Amino acid sequence: MKRRSGWTILVSLFASTLFLTGCAATVGGAAQPVDPTQVAGLAVSDGPSGLKPGVLDAGLPVTGGDGGAIDKLAANAVADVQRYWREHLPAIFDREFQPLANLVSYDSAGRGRVICGTSTAGLVNAFYCSGDDVVAWDRGELLPMLEDSIGPAAVMAVLAHEIGHAVQFRLGLAAATPSIVKEQQADCYTGSYLRWVAEGKSPMFQVSTGRGLNEVLTALFQIRDSAGVAFDDDGAHGNAFDRVSAFQFGFTDGPARCSMIDEAEVEGRSTQGGFGSAAANEEAAAENVRLDNREALSDLTTSLRQAFRLAATPPTLTTGAACGVTTEDALASYCSESNQINLDLDGLVRIGTPPRRGRQGGIGDFAAFAEVASRYTLAVQQEGGFRLDGPVAAQRTACLTGFWASTIVDGKRGSLSLSPGDLDEAIAEMLTQNSLIAADVRGRTLPAGFARVAAFRDGFSSGSQATCGEKYR
Repeated sequence: MKRRSGWTILVSLFASTLFLTGCAATVGGAAQPVDPTQVAGLAVSDGPSGLKPGVLDAGLPVTGGDGGAIDKLAANAVADVQRYWREHLPAIFDREFQPLANLVSYDSAGRGRVICGTSTAGLVNAFYCSGDDVVAWDRGELLPMLEDSIGPAAVMAVLAHEIGHAVQFRLGLAAATPSIVKEQQADCYTGSYLRWVAEGKSPMFQVSTGRGLNEVLTALFQIRDSAGVAFDDDGAHGNAFDRVSAFQFGFTDGPARCSMIDEAEVEGRSTQGGFGSAAANEEAAAENVRLDNREALSDLTTSLRQAFRLAATPPTLTTGAACGVTTEDALASYCSESNQINLDLDGLVRIGTPPRRGRQGGIGDFAAFAEVASRYTLAVQQEGGFRLDGPVAAQRTACLTGFWASTIVDGKRGSLSLSPGDLDEAIAEMLTQNSLIAADVRGRTLPAGFARVAAFRDGFSSGSQATCGEKYR
């Protein structure tokens, strides 16, 4: 988060903002409500992800492999993704899918070998090279780390992403296409493949729409661009917010939507920023604002009152005891009777402190600010006549929190604004077990991280309170 000096009071910045009051009624052309028990039309599930029990090994030839469990998992994932594309490339793009010419496994801690002119020594990565039509992966560090720390769905996603690049090559995507377009198309193709798996159509793999997709989104968060990278830089992949968005496009709308991702589309929705100084971006991202700073808390309150023009008295922030209806570990709670938001400032400072190498930390300042903002939106919902408890309220809360975030993007006048990496902190918070950004008045969060992020993005991308009331009702 960034704070501007002074105390700018906005008289009419959001005079045209649509109020939430009354938008529970459906109007012509309004978005259809989203079922909180589903993820993009699929039931929320929390079963196992990875290879199905009893599945026979696909037996694909792998150069340099050691025959271990990681190589078998990777080769089977490649076989499954290729099966998906053999079916879908002709059906959607009228092209036959030719299997990859080569699969290569290597150990980044070993002596190294040269693949497509690049030495694998110390290369903790997975990649596709069109010259040799090869997908290669590091069995020594990368894939074991992903499986151990995140889960098998993360490994599936990484291999699906690389084969997404092979699909681009087969479709004739221009070599000069910016890297950000190539990478987010591949993220999108990954989403379309995993939708097929989640629907139970894969004979080899399974993925749950709750825990399993959380693993995938966590992997995208882990391999995001750093805050100093602009979307137009060579080699840019995208920040976590934009990569997750691309993945969700593919999961929800299929491969045809992925092929629509081009430079103009990425630039139009990118939250990463471009044409900026990497050093300046890194400096802005490193500026962490603590909620126990009185001026920062005042700035947050001001930004919320500017975003949501309540007819009644706005809620006040206090450090008193939490409301009795909320979960015990909630760091902020809304008391509808007293119209107060009670804060655990020590806890919010902890979650608002970014992790540092060699020591523990929380997530970052935006995560803490957004948790408080989510409780403020409950007062907005109460004034609009909406229920404050239940999964629909949790969806609406995430959406309205995303809308608030859209009102403080860089370039809009005010004392508080987003810094590079802030929206990635929102992703990280929404992937925690007890996300408050996507929780109802009792602190009960939506069960699926995918649904939490989708609702937040709806509010952020639309820039309209009305969207949240119409879609989540």
